[in-house]
Amino acid sequence: MEILIILLGLTMIGGVLIPALRRRRDGRQAFHAHGTALDPRQYGFVSPEQLDIRLPGPDRELAEVLAEIRRTQEWRPAAQLLAVTDDWELRWQRVQTLAGAAAVELAELPGEGGRWLRTWRTESPKEAGGAVVHAEFLVRQARQSSGGAGSDEYRIILEEARSVAEDAALLAPGDPTPYIVQLAVARGLGYREADVEELWSTITTRAPHHMGAHLAALHYWCEKWHGSKELADAFTHRAAASAPEKSLLPALPLFAVFEHLPEVNVVRGLYQSAVVTRAVQGALFATRSAPSDHPVLPHVRHLLVWFLVRAERYAEAMEQLRHVDGHVGAVPWSYSPDPAAEYTAYRALAVGGWEQSGGTPATLPR
Repeated sequence: MEILIILLGLTMIGGVLIPALRRRRDGRQAFHAHGTALDPRQYGFVSPEQLDIRLPGPDRELAEVLAEIRRTQEWRPAAQLLAVTDDWELRWQRVQTLAGAAAVELAELPGEGGRWLRTWRTESPKEAGGAVVHAEFLVRQARQSSGGAGSDEYRIILEEARSVAEDAALLAPGDPTPYIVQLAVARGLGYREADVEELWSTITTRAPHHMGAHLAALHYWCEKWHGSKELADAFTHRAAASAPEKSLLPALPLFAVFEHLPEVNVVRGLYQSAVVTRAVQGALFATRSAPSDHPVLPHVRHLLVWFLVRAERYAEAMEQLRHVDGHVGAVPWSYSPDPAAEYTAYRALAVGGWEQSGGTPATLPR
């Protein structure tokens, strides 16, 4: 609890994810090539200043709670919302967004912003929702610690996050969300593979096909953390192969491909290669088979936009944009310090490619 008070009083952050400069640069180039000549609003798309960077897709109830929190700094609306959120995928996403909102408020108003989360934990320390949001908040603060990954400050914050997540798990025994938060702790503190496998078993016992959990676990197995491209590919393909009907898990290999793209692309047609094409096709299959209201579906659609634009499959990119436009709180845009600008650049390129092939606003499928 003490570390939350210290962090809410002193820590400033610039975002919730480390920027990927390579992707940002490519997006800027796309914008300069196409963004000034086209008006995506002719397609019913939202203007850049109206894009919501907090959410990957629409969630009216959560948006209303966020507005109420921002206006009043009252924590009870968030607690009430999480108390009735028994869809584990949706709960995971709402916890992430609430923790991110507290972090952003703190950055905007150091020492004062995010007061509602501190009050929530003080006034209702045994409330499961507050505990898991607090744990996720601490994970985000660790990423922004002044010493960076591996520093004493980083480890101290993650140790506190682990403790709070364990408390949250005790307060809601059937909820996989606190254990999913612990996956980020495991990654940051460098858990042994055996310990991660044990944690993963705990999660899958509660929610075996949880797409959000798989996305969180993937990072541990990536080359930039404690795994390799081969381990990440094996993890994602194993999950995709065992996916039940109407699951989003067939889209998981595309996220592994994204995480292992070369910093410098020297391969002509990389985004039209067999590996990328197979992963894209798996993700497209998942978007068509999963329920239209699946909470994590917008995450898949956003990443598809990025790949489809780069593969010059503009008609298919426009189809995905039609579903997600208005919200940009998802990878890959969230890797940028300006997610709205990054997304707008790719959207402009998709519109430009669509029109170059003879498409118009009137011929875009609805």
